[in-house]
Amino acid sequence: MSYLYLLIAVIAEVIATSALNASKGFTQVAPTVITCMGYLIAIYFLSLTMKSIPMGITYALWSGAGIVFISTIGWVVFKQHLDAAAMIGLAFILFGIVIINVFSKSTHV
Repeated sequence: MSYLYLLIAVIAEVIATSALNASKGFTQVAPTVITCMGYLIAIYFLSLTMKSIPMGITYALWSGAGIVFISTIGWVVFKQHLDAAAMIGLAFILFGIVIINVFSKSTHV
């Protein structure tokens, strides 16, 4: 169940961050509301995840996955440029997430 909570937290954070970009500095009402609600949902489900996965590991997985997803959305939806160094850095983050999940005993709940 912890990984489902973590997935919900990541998705909510990615939606919130995408809406934050669309809010244009909180000048657009709908994206601003989506941003606030998304972050509230993300933090709530992140707190549920931390009941069974250590805080540092939870945060590493949440932030790492969020970075990769929001960078991808920025690239695809918002047409933001990702150069080779950015792509390599994102690949390292993905490898880090895989290493933690496959080899770390800290994530076994």
